[in-house]
Amino acid sequence: MKKIGLLFVTLLFISQVLAQTSVFNDLLQKHVTKQGIVDYDKFNGQKLRKYTIYLENTKPKKTWSVNKQKAFWMNAYNAYTITLILHAKYSKNLKNSIMNIKRKGKSAWKIPYAKIGGKTYTLDYIEHQILRKKLFDPRIHVGVNCASASCPKLSNIAFTENNVDKELERLMKEFVNNSSKNKIYNKNVQISSIFDWFQDDFTKNGSLIAYLNTYSKIKISPKAKISYLKYDWTLNGK
Repeated sequence: MKKIGLLFVTLLFISQVLAQTSVFNDLLQKHVTKQGIVDYDKFNGQKLRKYTIYLENTKPKKTWSVNKQKAFWMNAYNAYTITLILHAKYSKNLKNSIMNIKRKGKSAWKIPYAKIGGKTYTLDYIEHQILRKKLFDPRIHVGVNCASASCPKLSNIAFTENNVDKELERLMKEFVNNSSKNKIYNKNVQISSIFDWFQDDFTKNGSLIAYLNTYSKIKISPKAKISYLKYDWTLNGK
């Protein structure tokens, strides 16, 4: 009987996770284009709040698979980033860039407001201490979204344990080959500053050029000249 009870609780928890992720997925489907442009003005704040309440009451477990943890934390990061943007738009503190958001002198990434499993986190902590440090994967940089024009696009599909690997692979390939984000030629590349800021993440198993060649449609010479594009922090909205 105990085993049956445990199985029931486990299945109930899984169904709740899928249901709440579905809420976030529906919001992304309705308000984010395939190109990653977000219609913040029409974003349903009440439904988003329903999802963040789920995050508040869900404590991630170490027994979860790595993919499940990645999906959970990247969805949380993106949901709370959107929440921050919506609040800033309402209070008129946004001014078309996340860089203008300040609370008590702290930037958007250092404001402790992301409530998850009974704890409060900053976006920086989620990205750097959890995703990059504990769940390392260079593709995380296309999974989390900084709500800006130069960011890898915000996917209009929520991450799940089953789709996260495929989605990150798709997003990285699209990002590398997006000529508005990276200008790639055989003998020189002008690439996103993300590859500069987080170069150590992309070069753990080889050179930066080797990493780019994993995804680039254009074969880049190992001796290609590398430069970095100026980052555009304009809001990724309509």
